Amino acid sequence: RNIGLPISDECKNMFTELKKKKAHKFIVFKIDEHSKLVMVDQVGGSAASYEELAASLPSDDCRYAVFDFDFVTIDNFPMSKIFLIT
Repeated sequence: RNIGLPISDECKNMFTELKKKKAHKFIVFKIDEHSKLVMVDQVGGSAASYEELAASLPSDDCRYAVFDFDFVTIDNFPMSKIFLIT
């Protein structure tokens, strides 16, 4: 049951592409003032950096983002974690 704001199908599809296909490095979401729907605002390509995500955020408005962080463990094992940034 969803008790928050409705989420556009584009948000769901983009997140699936980020998570399963690694098609995007980050997605920035915004709340549309008229429809009160969570929508995609910006998308970073698969090679985008955290700095590009930070630069895409407006200084005067609220946004939410997910970022797919790739790293290598101490045992030299490649890993990935998806972070929600509010």
